[in-house]
Amino acid sequence: MSKSLAFVGLVLASWTSPAFSQTCTGDCGTSGPSGVVTAPPGGTSYQYVSTANGVSGAGQIAGVGGTSGSEYVTAAFGAAAGDVLNFNFNFVTSDGGDYADYAFAELLVGGTHAAWLFTARTQPTGNTSPGFGLPDNDATLTPASTPINAGTDWAALGSDSGDCYGDGCGNTGWINSLYTIGSAGSYQIRFGVTNWSDNSYDSGLAFAGLELNDTPIGAVPEPATWVMMLIGFGGAGMALRSQRRKKLALA
Repeated sequence: MSKSLAFVGLVLASWTSPAFSQTCTGDCGTSGPSGVVTAPPGGTSYQYVSTANGVSGAGQIAGVGGTSGSEYVTAAFGAAAGDVLNFNFNFVTSDGGDYADYAFAELLVGGTHAAWLFTARTQPTGNTSPGFGLPDNDATLTPASTPINAGTDWAALGSDSGDCYGDGCGNTGWINSLYTIGSAGSYQIRFGVTNWSDNSYDSGLAFAGLELNDTPIGAVPEPATWVMMLIGFGGAGMALRSQRRKKLALA
């Protein structure tokens, strides 16, 4: 294989590598306004993960644990130092008391932890984020105060929609998370939610408006991707021309 074709193969492999594709473990979906989860700021629909129909071990923070949950990891996107990442989220839990379900968004770079975009946990009083016993937020939340609001009527909770076990069940309403990228790299975001101590009274996380520098992530290739595309196409063109010249010389 020529060096040019080998390089093109490497570029294509970097686009299609399963390690950088979007994945869902457990219960993930897309929805419009439903019960206490209204339309997100500036949008009409949102994505979500829910512990309803979750799987054992999913949606957890290492070292914190949980029982059953769900998680969604975005496809990889390129970002440069100083780029601004933001999105909106709404944590809804029908659990309360000592059954402290939790949710989070984790920024990954090259598949490893880079930052906590938020953590949130069932909390009878006070702020739900950062969640007690969970990592502190590395991002800025707006509003900064995140008390739980009454109401758990949300279709994504399945049979637990509208239920409430003990103090602390409810929803946070839509909260914005804003984070400034520290260094250039290939990033992903992992959204997770898990039950705690048992599998009863489900919880869920809605998220929407994922943007980098006010541009929806995934809408257009990042500048670095365009460069790779141009180099790849140029390499392929040179390889084809080289092969044609060799054929003509042999003829």
